[in-house]
Amino acid sequence: MKASNYTKIWQTVQAIPPGKVASYGQIADFAGLPGRARLVGKALGMVPDDMQLPWYRVLRANGQIAFPSGSKGAEEQKGKLQEEGVVVLNNRVRLQDFGWRPDLAELLFTLKF
Repeated sequence: MKASNYTKIWQTVQAIPPGKVASYGQIADFAGLPGRARLVGKALGMVPDDMQLPWYRVLRANGQIAFPSGSKGAEEQKGKLQEEGVVVLNNRVRLQDFGWRPDLAELLFTLKF
């Protein structure tokens, strides 16, 4: 069961378009796992090496990068987001400007579970 939950999470993260971000809780909700934001974090830590997943588009609910400020992970995430045109100030992204807000049709046609 755990593996299928991870697959749902990975498919949902894969659907986040370039230049947009989503919160851990939002990914859990869209994956059909409401209230399981921590599971999203765990799933992102278990991504197979050969899978190209835009993990860096997932942030805390307040738009903050989850890695400690100045850490290698935070700097990598910040760099990848900035390459896509996402503005990161003080390790935070303004969700009003860059938050992913898919409509129902996008969710239905993008997510395959």
